[in-house]
Amino acid sequence: MLVAMPAMEDPRFSRSVIYLCAHSSDGAMGIIINQRAPNINFAELMKQLDILSDEDAIQVPPSLDTMAVHVGGPVEPGRGFVLHSSDYYVEDSTLPIDEGVSLTATIDILRAIAAGDGPDDALLALGYAGWAPGQLENEFQSNGWLHCPADPAMLFDADIDSKYERAIRRIGIDPGRLVNDSGHA
Repeated sequence: MLVAMPAMEDPRFSRSVIYLCAHSSDGAMGIIINQRAPNINFAELMKQLDILSDEDAIQVPPSLDTMAVHVGGPVEPGRGFVLHSSDYYVEDSTLPIDEGVSLTATIDILRAIAAGDGPDDALLALGYAGWAPGQLENEFQSNGWLHCPADPAMLFDADIDSKYERAIRRIGIDPGRLVNDSGHA
């Protein structure tokens, strides 16, 4: 996971925690896991996409009615991405990221979640964070990011507001003592 330094200059990534889905010589792609999309939740989004009618929305389990929709990043903000546990898989639609986490970006997973047939754990995001080749490495050298091991428990935790501090602490840093300058040998 990427963790933004406190003085991150780009407001789109201020205090963000990003689950890195792909990183290669072609660039990088990730989903911000601690920014809530304003004024919408899962049930409302399902109604907007005509997956649920108003009557169906009444029958949605309370856990889905309160499920957050995240701002996944500034790239393609109208496109949905679901990070989820690997117990859900659709051939040619689901991309396994690691042993316990996968990514699916088709409407079928939203229908499955609404019907109660989806993955045990899921995080719905609109948009993603993307970097051109070498861009993320340059941002690391400019002290823009820290990193820590991926934590599925934190990834799928509904306590969005504390994820940034928990990620900083997971690295072993007291957030109150973190400074933005470092030396380069």
